[in-house]
Amino acid sequence: MDEKKVLKVIGIYRRGFKKMGIPKKDFPHDQLINTKENMLAHCHGMLDEIEVFVAEGRIEKAFRWLGFIQGCLWSTGHYTLDELKNHNRPSSAD
Repeated sequence: MDEKKVLKVIGIYRRGFKKMGIPKKDFPHDQLINTKENMLAHCHGMLDEIEVFVAEGRIEKAFRWLGFIQGCLWSTGHYTLDELKNHNRPSSAD
C-alpha cells in the first residue's frame, strides 16, 4: 500500500461516515469509549489527521491509524474482514 492508496481508502471511509451521518469528534483519550457512535465519530475525525501524516511522509503512522479505524469498523459491523482487506489491495486502476 502506498500513499495514494491510503488516501483512496480514507475517501471510502469518509464517504461512509458522511452517508451514516457520523460527525467528527475528538473523543477524550483518557476515557473509555461509551458508545459505538462516539467510536465512529472519533474515527471520522482521525481521517483528517491521516491525510496530514501522508503529506508529511509519516506513512507508518498513517498505516497504524488506518488499521485502528479498520478495526473499529469491523468491530462495529460495518465491514467484513474480507472487505477491509480488499480496500487495502492494489486495484488495476492504481
